[in-house]
Amino acid sequence: MTKTSAVELVVVPCRTDNYAFLVHNHDTGETALIDAPEAAPIAAALAARGWRLNDILITHHHDDHIDGVAALREGARVIGAKADAHRLPDLDLAVEDGDSVTVCGQATHVLGVSGHTVGHIAYHMPDAALVFTADSLMALGCGRLFEGTPAQMWDSMQKLRALPDDTLVCSGHEYTETNARFAASLDPDNPDLISRIKRIETARAAGTPTVPSTLTEEKRTNPFLRADVPEFKAVLGMEDASAVDVFAYTRAQKDKF
Repeated sequence: MTKTSAVELVVVPCRTDNYAFLVHNHDTGETALIDAPEAAPIAAALAARGWRLNDILITHHHDDHIDGVAALREGARVIGAKADAHRLPDLDLAVEDGDSVTVCGQATHVLGVSGHTVGHIAYHMPDAALVFTADSLMALGCGRLFEGTPAQMWDSMQKLRALPDDTLVCSGHEYTETNARFAASLDPDNPDLISRIKRIETARAAGTPTVPSTLTEEKRTNPFLRADVPEFKAVLGMEDASAVDVFAYTRAQKDKF
């Protein structure tokens, strides 16, 4: 549970390694869900707090992000990408990059972050300093490029990297330990990464989620946000390569890791 100045955030573990997120505004009584990997743990988290869903926000069409929507949607507004509407649960509101909607009393900005899939979106609540990135920007990683190109995903990474440094990055999976090992294989002398790995190991040993993370720590340690950083390019021996080429190389290495 994380309390921002405006809302309460609850991280709900689902399936084997997914996360869903509940956002609750205690002043208005409204509650929103971001992604629905499965219904039971989300319903239990709501019941334990006496909350009722007003909105369900979907980031992309993969089953492990939408399987619980049908069981949870009664009375809730379902929001998702217009470009992906043909492969999402029925939408009450279809949105696209640049749109803004009000969720739990919060201005919520829609960011197009294609790459993992074409049509993937993220939701940014600037006043609450929250961004819900699912399988685009992840803790120490990014999603595999099932549909998009490296150029598309690098564009998405830059869009997310440009958010305020104190933004909490709410990503969709507990992949952080594996991502950390990969990051260390590329950048073993990065002091920020070394320190973060120790915190990750401590958290996982205690069974504590490593999500959300802060954008500040992602910018310092996540290799997929650093494709244009001279120090990182030098570590890879790619000083003269374009950022897209560095990103593509890094993603290809992760796919083989």
